Amino acid sequence: MEPSIVQAGVVSSPTPAQPLNPVLNSTSGPASSRAWPRIAIVGAGFAGIGMAIRLKRAGIDSFTIYEQSDGVGGTWRANTYPGAACDIPSHLYSFSFEPNPDWTRSYGPQPEILAYLERCADRYDLRPRLRCNAPVTRAHYDETRHVWQLEVHDERIEVDVLIAASGPLSRPAYPSIRGIDTFAGTLFHSARWNHDVDLANRTIGVVGTGASAIQFIPEIAPQAAQLTVFQRTAPWVLPKPDGPIGTRWRRLYRRMPWLQSLARASIYCLLEARAIGFVTQPNLLRLAMRLARRYIERSIDDPALRAKVTPDYVMGCKRILMSNTYYRTLARENVHVETSPIREICPEGIVTADGTLHRIDTLICGTGFQVNDVPAPFEMFGVGGTSLSERWLRDGPEAYLGTAIKDFPNLFLIVGPNTGLGHNSMVYMIESQVTYILHALQTLIHKGARSVAVRADAQERFNTQLQQRFSRSVWSTGCRSWYLTATGKNTTLWPGFTFAFRRATKALDPRDFIFSPKPNAPHEDI
Repeated sequence: MEPSIVQAGVVSSPTPAQPLNPVLNSTSGPASSRAWPRIAIVGAGFAGIGMAIRLKRAGIDSFTIYEQSDGVGGTWRANTYPGAACDIPSHLYSFSFEPNPDWTRSYGPQPEILAYLERCADRYDLRPRLRCNAPVTRAHYDETRHVWQLEVHDERIEVDVLIAASGPLSRPAYPSIRGIDTFAGTLFHSARWNHDVDLANRTIGVVGTGASAIQFIPEIAPQAAQLTVFQRTAPWVLPKPDGPIGTRWRRLYRRMPWLQSLARASIYCLLEARAIGFVTQPNLLRLAMRLARRYIERSIDDPALRAKVTPDYVMGCKRILMSNTYYRTLARENVHVETSPIREICPEGIVTADGTLHRIDTLICGTGFQVNDVPAPFEMFGVGGTSLSERWLRDGPEAYLGTAIKDFPNLFLIVGPNTGLGHNSMVYMIESQVTYILHALQTLIHKGARSVAVRADAQERFNTQLQQRFSRSVWSTGCRSWYLTATGKNTTLWPGFTFAFRRATKALDPRDFIFSPKPNAPHEDI
């Protein structure tokens, strides 16, 4: 039985694509609603919600948001582990056009961030355009008709433009450890926290010491009978300058929005200055390394434990973490840090390389997400049936400005390759990409074109220059991290200042793109 086709959110029987209307009124204010281009936004986190809001504000409401979970929020809906919070200050980790004067802490906890995104969806009336429990599993570009055909469950969705906003932190990475499927106890990933499990008096093993683990370990350790942290690499951890935002300050932010804007700008400048140490002068991070070592000394009395948790690589090569409670938790009597590598997992627990069996009844994987050396978030096939997954698995993820991909017309990514950050807010990067995509769509409509695709030479030139910029960065100092592919290629981070990325994405340069013919000139590029 042939799947049905959904156009603009309405289910119908399979029919040819509707004629495209290339007309766009050129006005300074919001344009009237249009049925073209039909746009699919995949993902309802910061990226998808931000894109949808900007489209509506531009008068383009011919879009539908497809979300695999049961509501908006993205990673902030999925990650509900104890202690989940942001490591970017609240005033900056929010949309510039939608400030929130009611943050209760300097660093937003997960429930408040999720509530913020839900309010944004409600305020901009996005619910009618949102389809939840609707994972996109496959997308195929029909180059003869210039449309994307998406598979969602047993439906086939036909759209003109596809915006992939699912982000890289949507697929939990379970550790590839021999015997993990034989474990007889309770096992779950931090990104899929099992709240039905009572951890009181349990013997718990935690694999991973990344950003999630250092948040939930201090929360669960007091409950556990024994907690063993299996550490492969010690992270650099700095104190977190967190604290409550009192009612007086919240009242002032509501009454004087400019005051919150000033706070946001100050935070941005402070964080942006860190890029100097990451990108061009890694030696500047040595001061921060000394401060981090002093923090270890103040927090941990045991010299042996201090040695275990002190990193042996340049700060910034891996993600820098922040916590006020992590080191103190590791020093608890019921907590043990195990640095012998894991050999295998058996029904009773974990066996390390020294032959020791660590008996546990609960195993929590704080091992992050699938980012590199993995296929695309869902199967995408471009011109000539080109598979994006096969290309990325072969060459590593690559795009033009992390947004457009050669051979994939009318496809745009948000938080695509090389848009990640180690020093500032991803929401800033998301807003930059959203502006770029909106300008691309407006240019497409203004030209009366059917499709737009980045030129192969433009993408290759951009990525060659981008990879050259990593040579002087802290990420090229020798350590292995999730930023890199197996071949050592950094396909995750933006190697520069965020304001440079914003400048580059301010507007689409038509010279770097190919626009399909106008309807009356089918054999000429525009």
